[in-house]
Amino acid sequence: MPDRRSILRGLLVSALAPAAAHAQRRSTAGPLVAAAADLRFAMDELVRVFRRETGMAIRPVYGSSGQVFQQIMAGAPFELFFSADEDFVFRLADAGRTVDRGALYAIGRIVLVAPPGSDLPLDPEMRGLGERLRAGRVRRLAIANPEHAPYGLRAEEALRAAGLWEAIRPALVFGENVAQALQFALAGGASGGIVALSLVLAPTFPRAARHVPIPATMHQPLRQRMVLLKGAGEAARAFHAWLRGPGARAILARYGFILPDRG
Repeated sequence: MPDRRSILRGLLVSALAPAAAHAQRRSTAGPLVAAAADLRFAMDELVRVFRRETGMAIRPVYGSSGQVFQQIMAGAPFELFFSADEDFVFRLADAGRTVDRGALYAIGRIVLVAPPGSDLPLDPEMRGLGERLRAGRVRRLAIANPEHAPYGLRAEEALRAAGLWEAIRPALVFGENVAQALQFALAGGASGGIVALSLVLAPTFPRAARHVPIPATMHQPLRQRMVLLKGAGEAARAFHAWLRGPGARAILARYGFILPDRG
């Protein structure tokens, strides 16, 4: 009988099969790069610009940082990891899975969003949300799952800071990652959600939807760190280095990320 670890590896390989197919053609298909879901639109643009400038392809795969961490620990064939919480990078480094302890590439922000048609009042400290909650007028509020998604954990921290966490828990719906949480927040019947600023700044965000940034003082910082994994090849290493340059930094800034000093 196969042991539990073997079964887990098999499930992960199956889940990653569409992205990892034809791995023998790595030189043309590009390395698998795992990125936190808040990077969905920014990373797609980064990959396009990098390929245009260098001719090298990159294959991004998106998910919550905690789930990607588990996949890497189970042997998933990623070469570069972009985590929304640097702690996952440090844990991988301590486990000997990385070439070093990585580099801080951005600090993320969270926002309160309301879908088209929602009358939820938006203010940074979420006082309007609290008033609607006490009046029994909050239907569903979407956040990423705090158990494995850094943006969900920061949403929980902000709701606690506003004194709303216990009262709002029955109305919460959890996305597996922050991108799915945004889908839930914009769905019919939802009052709104707490998601990544980078996602609402994407061109696909509905014009009729609204958002307001939540103060960084209401939660722990979203220190986002990238790291090369053991066995990373030339393209992954080149992409890692390119992301420190002015072109990549300009793209990240446009999606609302706070950039660390290059020094």
